[in-house]
Parts: sequence; structure tokens; C-alpha cells
Amino acid sequence: MLEPSREALVSELISSLQKIQLRLGYIPQEAIQWLAEEMHLSEQDIYGVATFYKNFRFTPPGKHQVKMCMGTACFVQGGESLLSATTERLGVEPGETTEDGRYSLERVACLGCCALAPVSVVDEEIHGKMNQRKMSRLFVQIDKKDREEKRGKSK
Repeated sequence: MLEPSREALVSELISSLQKIQLRLGYIPQEAIQWLAEEMHLSEQDIYGVATFYKNFRFTPPGKHQVKMCMGTACFVQGGESLLSATTERLGVEPGETTEDGRYSLERVACLGCCALAPVSVVDEEIHGKMNQRKMSRLFVQIDKKDREEKRGKSK
């Protein structure tokens, strides 16, 4: 067990990392350097704590967050093949962001919507009973909306 002062320091570090990620969407190198100076820790210590937890990211997230559930119910109902098709469509592996910065793909353990398996969450919206056709239509809708937004901004 960690000594009380070390435990408090780690708790403070995790809280700081969460606040940074909440504000920026990720934890940039500059934030790691700043935290190291502020907390009198090495950058390696901070990375050691941050990389232990899967929810911290070190690259900017895409405009659209795509989370694919791989919980037991979703896996049994075809979640793995849905993830594979989504990986192929986006050209990225889970944990990565597309080169154009539009999509981030994430594999999650369980989204708590087992009755709707397989489930994906796109931009915080739950989509249940998914299949490759529904996923494809969802991407078409998102692409259309993005084009319309882009046209609206260029006027």
C-alpha cells in the first residue's frame, strides 16, 4: 500500500489529469511538463500513472467519438465483426484517430446497454441493435451533416 502522502499525491495527480482531459479532450505533452514542474514529479512518473488508466488519451480526439462495446452481450451478438468493419471503414485501429481528425475509434468493455446489443455510442448518442448496414448509414449521415456544416460556414 502507498504511504498516505504518496497516495494523496497520486490522487491529486489523477484529478489534475482528469481536469486537463475534460477541458482539452486529451493530455498534451505541454500539460505533462507543466504538471511535472507544479507537482515536483518527473514526466516519467506522470506518464506512469496516466498510462495505467485506459481513459487518458495523449492525442487530440477526433471530431466524432465512436465507441464500440465489446461486453459479453455485444460480443456474442456480433460486436467483434462490427468493430472490424468499422476499423476497416475508418482506416484506424481502436485507440486511434483518423488522419483527417474526424473520427476517433474506441473499444470499450461494456456500455451497460446489454438488451440493445450490439451497441455503439457515437458522439455520446447510443445506437443499439447495430449491424454493418446501420453503422454504414450512420457514417453517411454524419458525413452529410459535416458537409452541410462546412458549406454553412463557407457562406
